[in-house]
Amino acid sequence: EFMNQYGFEMLTEICRFFAFACKYSDKDKRYHLDKVMGPDEFHEKYPDKKEGGLKNNAYTNIMLSWVIKNCLNLYYNLYKNSENKSQISAEELDLWQKISQNLYLNVNNEGIIEQFEGYFNLKELDWEHYKKKYGNIYRLDRILKAEGKSPDSYKLAKQADTLMVFYNLSDKELNETFTELGITLPADYKINNFNYYIKRTSHGSTLSRVVHSWLANDFDLIEWSWDLYSDALGSDFYDIQGGTTSEGIHAGVMTATIMQAICSFAGIDIRGKAIKISPKMPKQWQSIGFSILFRDVIYQIEVTHKTIGIKTDKDVGVLINNIPCIIQEGVWWNIDY
Repeated sequence: EFMNQYGFEMLTEICRFFAFACKYSDKDKRYHLDKVMGPDEFHEKYPDKKEGGLKNNAYTNIMLSWVIKNCLNLYYNLYKNSENKSQISAEELDLWQKISQNLYLNVNNEGIIEQFEGYFNLKELDWEHYKKKYGNIYRLDRILKAEGKSPDSYKLAKQADTLMVFYNLSDKELNETFTELGITLPADYKINNFNYYIKRTSHGSTLSRVVHSWLANDFDLIEWSWDLYSDALGSDFYDIQGGTTSEGIHAGVMTATIMQAICSFAGIDIRGKAIKISPKMPKQWQSIGFSILFRDVIYQIEVTHKTIGIKTDKDVGVLINNIPCIIQEGVWWNIDY
């Protein structure tokens, strides 16, 4: 209902905006997006430039390709013959298709996705020096500016930037998007990118801890995941950013910690037509229980280190560790995994 009333119009206007902002280059036959600031927040411009903005932020370009592709799929499958929702010209459709398939993305020989064009040319930071000198380097941007330096000059980030696409999109969606862009990546590209960027992130954002904790859990880095998650849970209680709690709690982060408990630790994936369950419970917990509403079905779920308990108000199919299971209405099912 939301897509019918508002969502599709929002997607089309997003596509129109970025189609206007993208510029085609005859040199590399790619579309480029300039004057962008990615999720990182520490990089506002190039070191040798006065004007703000960066070129070809990887997160932005990947997500834009995904958004356009999904908008086009909705149009052709649902709204093409709708009088109120078909006000998209053939020229626009053709341009959007070309942009979604030809956005610029730079990947090195190790499969590392460049955070933005020119990132690989920036200087490396002596992280150990700054940790030893200042202890808390969450706000590394302020530290560098106090020393007369600029975070724009270094390979660093406040929070997840390129890695945010791994948080937002499923493996299937990622692979389809890279295929759409004509990009071939090695099988271990996700863990390689995680290891590359996690070492260059100050975690100055509480939300960054949740994102990286979620990804670490995906890569079976269980202890690291728990440490980051614990920091996120206590971020406002202990005021780890030194004075921000008095100005208001991080409500988005608190919501993200709940989402991680359900979607990462309990392993609930709601990005498809059927729920997938693949738990990776922290050893500090014995069980987790919750109820969720998904596609008009109420699920009661309890996960331990050995079993998954499910009860639904309708007959429904689920995937448990990629194995199809049928759950009958009103019956409590306990399934070993």
